[in-house]
Amino acid sequence: MADRKKEKVNILLQECLADDIFSMWIETGAAALARPGQFISIYTHDAGKLLPRPISICETEREKKALRVVYRVTGRNTGTEQFSKMKAGDALDIIGPLGNGFPLERGEGKRVCLMGGGIGVPPILELAKQIRCSEKQIVVGYRDGNTFLKEEFDRNGKLYISTEDGSVGTKGNVLDAVRENDLEADIIYACGPTPMLRAVKEFAEKRHIECYISLEERMACGIGACLGCVCQSTETDSHSNVKNKRICKDGPVFLSTEVEI
Repeated sequence: MADRKKEKVNILLQECLADDIFSMWIETGAAALARPGQFISIYTHDAGKLLPRPISICETEREKKALRVVYRVTGRNTGTEQFSKMKAGDALDIIGPLGNGFPLERGEGKRVCLMGGGIGVPPILELAKQIRCSEKQIVVGYRDGNTFLKEEFDRNGKLYISTEDGSVGTKGNVLDAVRENDLEADIIYACGPTPMLRAVKEFAEKRHIECYISLEERMACGIGACLGCVCQSTETDSHSNVKNKRICKDGPVFLSTEVEI
């Protein structure tokens, strides 16, 4: 995606969904190109922060040229805090869509299980909207009862929730919810923190279930040039000639058996 160019876009809507979780709709031509699982890189207005912030795409409305990102504010004086203070009508610079998304065609006609944890929950929404399958099970995990995007998920499949504190749904993580509800699937798509993805990868491979995982990683360039976001792979990468994959360029979505996490 190195041919993507920086684009100035306008914010259509900004709102707070939960503690430190914000939703932003922007008007952009990227909405027509984006696939579930891809991301955009957003630039700050702070000259001291040269690198953009990669944020997963949550939803798209192609006819309206609108794209939604849902993100967590990661601390004070950060790029995400700056974004959270912006409002409708403000302008941003972005590049995208970037990366490789989820292979929707692999789930056609199958029982699918879509898993999201933490800030890995938002990218699962557009996937749930677009995938065509025989049975759609959505399993999302939260820290507590701030179950952002719950209503949207309810409209797009059979929803199961886990919370770390047990305030909603199954107490524990997404795999605890899978086991408690005796869920079965032919294919798994997952996005979330590394410990969750490691557990999902192991769960799928033990049961011989095809599984695609979207890795979270700090990125620099976002287009694969800097090798700042690599993971260990099972095959030699043609770009670096070692067993590495660039998460921003080769991913962020990988077949679980392709990578070591």
